[in-house]
Amino acid sequence: MLRVFLALNFLLFNLYACDGGYTSCINKIKDSQSIQNKTLQIPISKHKRLVFSLTKPKAKILKHDPFLSLYIVEDKKGFKYPFKINMRYPSGIGLVTDKKAKETRIAKRQIGLNEFAKIKTKISVPALLTNSCCSLEGIVTEGGIIEKAYIQRFIHKKDIRYADIGIRVKDSNKGILVVSYDPFMKKNPFRKGDYILGMDGRKVKYSSTLMQRILFSRIGAMHNVKIRRDGKILNIKVRSQKRLSGGYKVETYLEKYGLTFDKNLYIIRIDTSKKFYGLLLGDQLLKVNKQSVKKQEDVMKYISDFKLHPRLLFQRNANFQFFVNMD
Repeated sequence: MLRVFLALNFLLFNLYACDGGYTSCINKIKDSQSIQNKTLQIPISKHKRLVFSLTKPKAKILKHDPFLSLYIVEDKKGFKYPFKINMRYPSGIGLVTDKKAKETRIAKRQIGLNEFAKIKTKISVPALLTNSCCSLEGIVTEGGIIEKAYIQRFIHKKDIRYADIGIRVKDSNKGILVVSYDPFMKKNPFRKGDYILGMDGRKVKYSSTLMQRILFSRIGAMHNVKIRRDGKILNIKVRSQKRLSGGYKVETYLEKYGLTFDKNLYIIRIDTSKKFYGLLLGDQLLKVNKQSVKKQEDVMKYISDFKLHPRLLFQRNANFQFFVNMD
């Protein structure tokens, strides 16, 4: 009798197992209703779902990551066969919806909260990245792929904050290049044009690896960073701070002043506990230090260049422009 019971449970456990390939994953997404109203609502335990949504879900919210627009919500109905995250290296991955699946591979890794991953396939949004056993490898959002390491951390960590050492980087043929730095971070030791060689005694070759290490580290931790600057090798000590923006939260470095912008650089939130220079909701940022800006990357690029205090040009009500000198 016990053998029959175990065999039956094994059969149920493998209902969406590897033998069916990605067809079984399509069926699992259908059966679990993981795609609803163009949002991802993935069961991750019997009564919890991982939701990706740019608007607040109507279900009871248990946890929220505003950087990745991820939620964990209560699922009263429940689903017996939740999705697991495959933290091993996959033999293959597929882009899977509730209608179709296509094998693919990661073309570009996620660079922290500033650039989501990309795949070698025309994407359908929303969708899941899974292996043939239907374990999660990532989720497909309109901004790109959120990789499994970030999903795993969100699900299992109580503290969903991220750490920051005040740099944004990219890969180049000479190494990991600092493309901008936070000029408002107290005693920020980095400069644009620095190359990052290692952190805390470990070499780093890729910006994706470096940014993940930084973001996942403890806020307030002291780090030793090895850099190359003007042909010289330097070792820098820097203490991590709390990350204020990035991902689906538009980043300009002006968040330190209590200003939050949308993707078109209109002010959508002002922290009135900070000095706010007479700015109002709806004011649009047009220039930073005489340079025109149209997107967040422009602001971060030019604001890192200021010598003393950034000079910002704003527009109000489409016909009134004015300068603000930040101090």
